[in-house]
Amino acid sequence: MDDSTFYMEKISEIIPVQQEQLEKMFEEFLELDHIYGSAAQTVETQLHIYDNEFSMRFQRDPIHSIESRIKSGQSIMGKLQRKGLPLTARSARQNLMDIAGIRVVCYYIDDIYAIAELLDRRDDFEVVKVKDYIKDPKPSGYRSLHMILMVPVYTARERLEVPVEVQIRTIAMDFWASLEHQLRYKTSSHVPDYLKEELRELAGTIADTDLRMQDIYQQINDL
Repeated sequence: MDDSTFYMEKISEIIPVQQEQLEKMFEEFLELDHIYGSAAQTVETQLHIYDNEFSMRFQRDPIHSIESRIKSGQSIMGKLQRKGLPLTARSARQNLMDIAGIRVVCYYIDDIYAIAELLDRRDDFEVVKVKDYIKDPKPSGYRSLHMILMVPVYTARERLEVPVEVQIRTIAMDFWASLEHQLRYKTSSHVPDYLKEELRELAGTIADTDLRMQDIYQQINDL
């Protein structure tokens, strides 16, 4: 089922509205997708500019990969419903900060903070929230730097401030997070505590490897 079908069916199931109202709500969600997609594209373009500049000036790319995503209609509706919020585009804009997301995978830990600082320096980007799960990992062992940026989007009618969630991590952190996510969703049953502990220990091992690789890089760079 595509997003358009899902929007129409989901709204009509929960909110008794006329067909004309339903079509208007659908158009508002399409506009929402366009606006958040534009915001994510703005941030992704700037990240590529930074990466190219590093490559030109220092002969090194700090960014391994950049991946952007916009929450699907099904995901947006589900989150609004779980929070007991109205199933409207306006409600989504007012209450959800992670509709647009970008994952930046760097080579070294220092690169993460360098990229974050560059994003923070931009006058037209406002950093409204930072969660540093590298210095303070989640209980599961998850590590990454999360930022919420307010990004300007210019439509034909107005200037909008749109939140974009940026997750910045190393290749090693991304490796652990991706596999942990896959394992967690592979089973609907409770994961035993001893396996959770093993995953935490592996996260610690990977974090130590990250630090050692960065140290090796710095030593080679100093030769």
